[in-house]
Amino acid sequence: MQLSLIDNYDPILNAESRVAELHRLIIHHSQRYYQFDAPEISDAEYDALFNELVELEKQHPELASPESPTRRVGSAPLDKFRTVRHRLPMLSLENATNEEEIRTKLDARVRNELGLPEDETLVYMCEPKMDGLAVELVYENGLLAVAATRGDGITGEDVTANIRTLRALPLRLSGDNIPSLLEVRGEVYLSLSAFQIINRDKEENGEPPFANPRNAAAGSLRQLDPQITARRPLAIFCYAPGHVEGISFQSQQAFLDAAAGWGLPVNPLARQVSGIEAAVAYYQEMQAQRESLPYEIDGTVVKVDSFRLQRELGEKSRSPVWAIACKFPPRQAETMLEDILLSVGRTGVVTPVAQLRPVDISGVTVARATLHNWDEIAAKDIRIGDTVVVERAGDVIPAVVRVLEERRTGTERCLPPPLKCPECGSDVVRIADEVALRCMGLSCPPQIRESIKHFASRGAMDIEGLGDKFVEQLLSLGLVHNVADIYLLRKDDFMRFERMGDKLASNLLAAVEASKHRELNRFIHALGIRHVGERTAKTLAQAFGSLENLEAATLEELTSIRDIGAIVAQSIRTFFDNGENLSVIRRMIEAGVTPSVTSKKVGGIFSGKNFVFTGTLSRFSREEARKLVEDQGGNVVGSVSKKTDYVVAGDEAGSKLAKARGLGVAVLGEDEFLALMEAPQ
Repeated sequence: MQLSLIDNYDPILNAESRVAELHRLIIHHSQRYYQFDAPEISDAEYDALFNELVELEKQHPELASPESPTRRVGSAPLDKFRTVRHRLPMLSLENATNEEEIRTKLDARVRNELGLPEDETLVYMCEPKMDGLAVELVYENGLLAVAATRGDGITGEDVTANIRTLRALPLRLSGDNIPSLLEVRGEVYLSLSAFQIINRDKEENGEPPFANPRNAAAGSLRQLDPQITARRPLAIFCYAPGHVEGISFQSQQAFLDAAAGWGLPVNPLARQVSGIEAAVAYYQEMQAQRESLPYEIDGTVVKVDSFRLQRELGEKSRSPVWAIACKFPPRQAETMLEDILLSVGRTGVVTPVAQLRPVDISGVTVARATLHNWDEIAAKDIRIGDTVVVERAGDVIPAVVRVLEERRTGTERCLPPPLKCPECGSDVVRIADEVALRCMGLSCPPQIRESIKHFASRGAMDIEGLGDKFVEQLLSLGLVHNVADIYLLRKDDFMRFERMGDKLASNLLAAVEASKHRELNRFIHALGIRHVGERTAKTLAQAFGSLENLEAATLEELTSIRDIGAIVAQSIRTFFDNGENLSVIRRMIEAGVTPSVTSKKVGGIFSGKNFVFTGTLSRFSREEARKLVEDQGGNVVGSVSKKTDYVVAGDEAGSKLAKARGLGVAVLGEDEFLALMEAPQ
């Protein structure tokens, strides 16, 4: 039965009852979304439930239990992973590379070991072989206590904090007959769509992409900072028990049924079959479905279903006698790399793309493949005219795996990194510690569409009504070439849109006009400066107080601000050092855009005064100092200028203190600052 958002919520219910109800609702809807791909409510409704729980736990900390859905957001970074010893070894599987080996390496061997006649049919459990990372989960009295990687099969790494971020995984088991101790093995994986998003973001941020979904899953799960893991949509399928106390299972099928009943994710494609030929048919079926699955599989696993027979068959070396992994053929092909094209992404990253002589890989014609970046080209010594091996993994972009150097004729040629953007002709830069080349211009055509959408979005300038559809029409009609052109639009321009009425055109024009006076932090965020999101934009607005101050800020001034590191500071400086960007900003200001600073308290003792804090403060934190000033009507800025009224210096104050003395700005110690606050006005 579908659960409603409010589910007959009675406002007189006490907080404890409502928290329990929210647990039930959120867990239910998480399972519908992440396990069954059949959501019953919208994302907004889910967020409303989640946010209500967050608020209740803030008001009643005693109700914030370890199994709360809010505990999935990630905890503080770990210094290192401790090791966990598995009660039962996590064994690897012997491989079969074709259908005949399924028959000989598994069925014939099992029959021989058990002494079964040929006419006796064995029951097998068949499952897709997920291409992920094996883990073991330990539930004590139904509560997730420990999670560890497979490691060497005997000991693994404790990844409990990271595993807790998986939304599809219950932190507390539900249902009946929950064992007092349950060890369950599973495979953590990334969907292909999530893999593409993560790699696209990594490339846009100048970071090397993951080679495949498995590496991405493993890298995400083994983050020392669980908050990073929480931002990556990892999933899991549970497939086998380890040590169990308080209940027993007769078969693999019985275990999977019980696990699903307790809320654990199990693969719906797992199937019990009768006889080895049915297992071979399953292998063929999964191979045919492989390209259409939303996640990567590299084969199937076939197991003897009966746990009694599994125990009787036992293990050999480090693999069980009763199971086998049936690998699919590799999805690779050889072809000619005819040219290297340059593609510019939405944040200006210039990506080399291999233009290939079309080749069939697993029934799909591949004509292009990513080369990632020029470091990758150099490492693999890729040249135009090379014969290369191309690999296609599911629906992800094909990639050049290696060059067949023995096929070279001497006519191959290298392509040097570009100095100019292939789209707009602007200089291409490589930021320190990044692998990507990047065009920084706001007017670069491939970037314009996304920059305008971002600029007009709710978290930025919030130009109501200017959605994707209208942005596309602005571009197709040639009405805008960068974000500044938005403020030159007239009503007649909007009337050129398809199905545009007079009232809607007037509303759009009014929305554009209203956006001219958004807060400074929203304007900074709208500019789309790399690494500067809403939170960082707010920090910058509070620190510098005006766009002019931010434009003039040095790297030292930027990095002196809390939460602004060297990479973010360099990105900000690079953005404002670009003359074209400054030209776009000037055009917006000339059109009447006047970003406003959040108003301060009027009439406070610091009304209109500008403070700079520098050095190590011992009496209060920077945030506490900011609040003290702003509560009394003052401003806290990040750089010292002639407009600065006071510099409050802590221990080891540096260049800001020297600059203040040079400009004759009043310098206070922490005690003097507090005394100033308490002085009669």
